Amino acid sequence: MGRFLPYAPEQAYLLPPSVKDELGKDHLCFFIHEAVEHLDLRSFEQEYSVEGGELYHPALMLKVWLYAYAVGMTSGRRLEQRIREDLGLRYLAGGARPDNWALSAFRRRHGRGVNDVFTQVLEMARAMKLGRLGQVAIDSTRIHAAASRHRLETEERLRQKRARLRRDIRQWQKQCEEDDPNEGAGTRVHLEKLQEQLQALPRRLEKLRKSGMKKLSRTDPDARFLRERSGFALGYTAEAAVNEDQLIVGQRVTQNAADNHSLIPLVEEAERQSGVKAEKILADAGFFSLENIDELEGRGLDVYLPDSNLARELNTGQRCTPMRLSKTQRRMRQKLRGPTGQAVYRRRKALVEPVWGTLKEQRGMRRFRLRGLEKVGIEFTLAAISFNLTRLRALR
Repeated sequence: MGRFLPYAPEQAYLLPPSVKDELGKDHLCFFIHEAVEHLDLRSFEQEYSVEGGELYHPALMLKVWLYAYAVGMTSGRRLEQRIREDLGLRYLAGGARPDNWALSAFRRRHGRGVNDVFTQVLEMARAMKLGRLGQVAIDSTRIHAAASRHRLETEERLRQKRARLRRDIRQWQKQCEEDDPNEGAGTRVHLEKLQEQLQALPRRLEKLRKSGMKKLSRTDPDARFLRERSGFALGYTAEAAVNEDQLIVGQRVTQNAADNHSLIPLVEEAERQSGVKAEKILADAGFFSLENIDELEGRGLDVYLPDSNLARELNTGQRCTPMRLSKTQRRMRQKLRGPTGQAVYRRRKALVEPVWGTLKEQRGMRRFRLRGLEKVGIEFTLAAISFNLTRLRALR
């Protein structure tokens, strides 16, 4: 048997004393550890200022979540398991074993702190000469909600439920009157539950009317039915601005069914986060409006934004049908039909599309784990931070 290497699974030490000897000094976990150690985490600590008892350190929780999103792990239960099994996560956790409850609670509560980390990582990028805003590509995508598209509330369904509850309450009241007072306690408890449900219905009806929607999800009322290529999806719109180094310099999650009103806020967010003014704005036809072009050009920005007909022409090479155009549209068509304009506009797809491909195909961001607009915003920001960190690691 001398031709085989030694094999002894019951040996005392399966791993060397140093984690770096096993994983290598360039492993992702060490980069995330070093990056987080340079961050100011006081906004996380302030959230715990009035609480007693021992808590996991914010740096520990932030590190394991950023590593998890970087490797496509978005489930708290899965992360709890992998912290016991994955050597990189064990190193970041420092030997601790936070459970799903602690991990999920951290992710839900620290919206302000996570936003601060996003800004600090971009400051780190600028220190590496990577945070410039030359060409900024802007795009959006749909991400499904953690809710069933079949559990919906409509005004008709709520009215039917109200009628059904009233009928059931009359039947149970009648039974209460017929029962022995000493033996009808269970009947009265059930009657009280039905009455509570009936009293809650007007609030649910009012919430539906205020939303302006014909139907709302019962499990995630903030989610919306949004059009995508395969039909309609119950979820949210994730929006991102990406710079020349393929870093996400602006991001947010909205309920918007159309992108027209998102362009200027995203440009402003990218400039605020980066601390400098953008030069060129590249966006697809979904963001087109004459007001957007006039506003951005009035700010001195070079805009590359086709209307839907021009976008079809650029994609297919077939000249669009002549039609009456405004002065702004004629100018934009002339600009994007030229070789320089086409070359610049092609950069949009090269900059932003790979970001969505990485987040959705490789890292599981096709469906959110949390519910509610505020919570999914935290989740997407974590995904954006982890993407930027892996990008900085690749470019350093």
